[in-house]
Amino acid sequence: MTVAAAGRTFSGPTGAALLRSLWQLGQDRLGLMTSAARYGDAVRLGVGSRSLYFFNHPDHAKHVLADNSGNYTKGLGLVHARRALGDGLLTSEGELWREQRRVIQPVFQAKRVAGQAHAVAEEADRLIARLRARRGRGPVNLTDEFTALTLGVLGRTLLDANLDAFTTVGAAFEEMQNQAMFEMASMSMVPMWVPLPQQLRFRRARRELERIVGRLVADRTARGEGTGADDALSRLIASTRDEPDPGVARRRMRDELVTLLLAGHETTASTLGWTFHLINQDPRVRVRLREEAIDVLGGRLPEYADLARLTYTKMVVSEAMRLYPPVWMLSRLARDADVVDGYPVPARADVLICPYTLHRHPAFWPEPERFDPERFDPEVTTDRPRYAYVPFGAGPRFCVGNHLGLMEAVFVVAMVSREFDLVAPVGQPVVAEPMLSLRVRGGLSMTVEPVS
Repeated sequence: MTVAAAGRTFSGPTGAALLRSLWQLGQDRLGLMTSAARYGDAVRLGVGSRSLYFFNHPDHAKHVLADNSGNYTKGLGLVHARRALGDGLLTSEGELWREQRRVIQPVFQAKRVAGQAHAVAEEADRLIARLRARRGRGPVNLTDEFTALTLGVLGRTLLDANLDAFTTVGAAFEEMQNQAMFEMASMSMVPMWVPLPQQLRFRRARRELERIVGRLVADRTARGEGTGADDALSRLIASTRDEPDPGVARRRMRDELVTLLLAGHETTASTLGWTFHLINQDPRVRVRLREEAIDVLGGRLPEYADLARLTYTKMVVSEAMRLYPPVWMLSRLARDADVVDGYPVPARADVLICPYTLHRHPAFWPEPERFDPERFDPEVTTDRPRYAYVPFGAGPRFCVGNHLGLMEAVFVVAMVSREFDLVAPVGQPVVAEPMLSLRVRGGLSMTVEPVS
């Protein structure tokens, strides 16, 4: 399909089905997107006086996210999350976003990421040691363990700092996410000063994150010029040094570091949780992962060159991100009227691209609900469109840390699979929770077992 003159009509729910959609917007966002996809690839959802325009075809994603991306700004959810997260790279727009991207982009260049492989492997080895100590001692909350891992990697690779001392950072980010979702559900209609329990917890969390950011900046400044000059923290300090208003400089530093800390650990931790949940369901995958890890790594830590050799491990991670993409929703707001594949999009319309449903489109993914890493076998040629798979987004706002996150996930899956079986308790419910990333609601508990 191609973008053509307007003339096509959106499908969508009416009557009782529409009322159910309104309820789902606040209570079951994944259910809303899944229901919308059943109506077709281009669906209009009436929400009071507003409409949501849901597109679920690779060509539509390409048009909105890449070909005509200049016509679309951040939309529903992230616009409202700005009140919680500030103007960091995740929520900012225009010239501010371009400047932030320019500052941070060099940190994620391929050569620099390759140089961080040893730090990633060492942090994964610390995770292995923690899991080894829990072997045979009952369920472990893997969400907590993967969060600790990813924060450790983030501190070493992006900030040149040890985050172990900041034990409150995980809980603080939990409240930041809760507030961001509250802002989305309430359309930011509730003033920040209203003393609701959620907002009081959020204020405390924001103060704590501001304290952590201040400590990181003070510690780096005390180390003097030239220390860790190539990391993200040094670049952010340098980018705000000439700001004439100290308050503005502090706010910029807070917003950008909070966003970096959140995005830098949350998505990879979620991906790891979903990957091991899926591995637990297929013993054949577990065996093949272990065989590859032993064949490629033996007993040593992985190196950057191993990333290309751990082919099956990467296939497993890729399939996990297909079924449970860390960035589950890409919302946009149309600046001007547009036409997407013949469907008219009004100016100021809310446009939704949902990787969770796009990755399950039956025209491009046979048996879409089935966990099948073979879909990503590099030796098998497919005619699947490029934009049928967008776990890191697409276009100019493609996730800047995708390569580092993928390396981290592949190394961890290989190292854990080599040494343990992670086994879920029988009957444990695993429910997807669509927050800023798609995570397991309530955390993922598994026992650490010797290899079978």
